[in-house]
Amino acid sequence: MIRPENENDIEQVFSVNSAAFDTSAEALLVNLLRANVNPVISLVAENAGKIIGHIMFSPVTLSGNTQLKIMGLAPMAVLPENQKSGVGSQLISLGIDACKKLGYFGVVVLGHPEYYPRFGFAPSSEFNIKSEYDVPENVFMVQELKPKYLANVSGVIKYHDVFKSV
Repeated sequence: MIRPENENDIEQVFSVNSAAFDTSAEALLVNLLRANVNPVISLVAENAGKIIGHIMFSPVTLSGNTQLKIMGLAPMAVLPENQKSGVGSQLISLGIDACKKLGYFGVVVLGHPEYYPRFGFAPSSEFNIKSEYDVPENVFMVQELKPKYLANVSGVIKYHDVFKSV
């Protein structure tokens, strides 16, 4: 079951993010985003009362186009024993739906170039958009949630300052 995160989930969400990544940096990032950014979309995947996956989206800005409503997908985590079972796919799909419902029309992600395109993400270079981080262009991807929303724009995506603290 995929649902919005609630206060009772915080400890388990931290554990899921810590288990899914090599360090606890992403788990700490989730706590910082939750405390400092509004709005955030934070969804959990629950199975038999246990949180097995988590995804978070937070607003980002595009330099020179700060009026655009764009979300950044970060992080997304699934317990190692539940990976490759469709949990992450469900989190991404429902998270993107939640972005649309909040009136956001673009999503960016820094992630695996063989995974995210199946959800409609394309290399950011196709949109003339760059990441503020020095990463290969094929791992920084964009998805328009409204056709042509990012047509005729360019710039650098900036994440909330809390990303710099982890």
